[in-house]
Amino acid sequence: MIQPLAYIHPEAKIGANVVIEPFVTINKNVEIGDGTWIGSHVTIMEGARIGKNVKIFPGACISGFPQSLKFNDVETFVYIGDNTVIRECVTISRGTTDKYKTVIGSNCMLMAYSHLGHDCTVGDNVIIINNVQIAGHCTVDDWAVIGGSSAIHQFTKIGAHTMVAGGSLIRKDIPPFIKAGREPMVYAGINSIGLRRRGYSNQKIKEIQDIYRIIYLGGNNVSKALDRIEMECPPSDERDEITNFIRNSERGIMKGFTRE
Repeated sequence: MIQPLAYIHPEAKIGANVVIEPFVTINKNVEIGDGTWIGSHVTIMEGARIGKNVKIFPGACISGFPQSLKFNDVETFVYIGDNTVIRECVTISRGTTDKYKTVIGSNCMLMAYSHLGHDCTVGDNVIIINNVQIAGHCTVDDWAVIGGSSAIHQFTKIGAHTMVAGGSLIRKDIPPFIKAGREPMVYAGINSIGLRRRGYSNQKIKEIQDIYRIIYLGGNNVSKALDRIEMECPPSDERDEITNFIRNSERGIMKGFTRE
């Protein structure tokens, strides 16, 4: 199922039942897992490690040189997990000497014209909608959804189960389980619909809401809010995930909504 008009470097490793359409270019030091489909005019450059049953649509460029003036053509990689979908004209840069890799998890979808910069880490089941631009060194955790035409500043972190409104300018970290929107971007409530779809009970969602009321509606600064959460909220995996995310935030978390 490899078309004669495709170019495949003889050192590339291609799995079983891979379909490669015409005018695809696959360079050396590339590995492609079983059952993957690669549409026409896709370019896969050195360092790509693509999992099983991945779909890559026409015009995408995978494992391109990082858009970094400091990059010195060392061996770095892009890892793409199983069952992920890469739509038309998506660009994914490989890592630099910071992490040596850019990572996308399994069961993700990167929609058309989105860009993922060097040294980024994307978890499993993430949806990145059309024309999202993610700068280098960013982290997007499992089940996050990023609305179309959003732009994410370098080194920013986006927590698990978040929902980011389209057209957002993301300059600060977004903690897990919440919705983010408006301009400047602010806390817009709990992602309760997404959490219910993933099996979270009403009681668990209420516990998460209580935590964020303390953070964003309690009139506390961040450190005092974290102290209150640990005193007033029962221990749980979700509580620890929120507090650990905030404590480890280097850029600081986004603000709450005010009418000023």
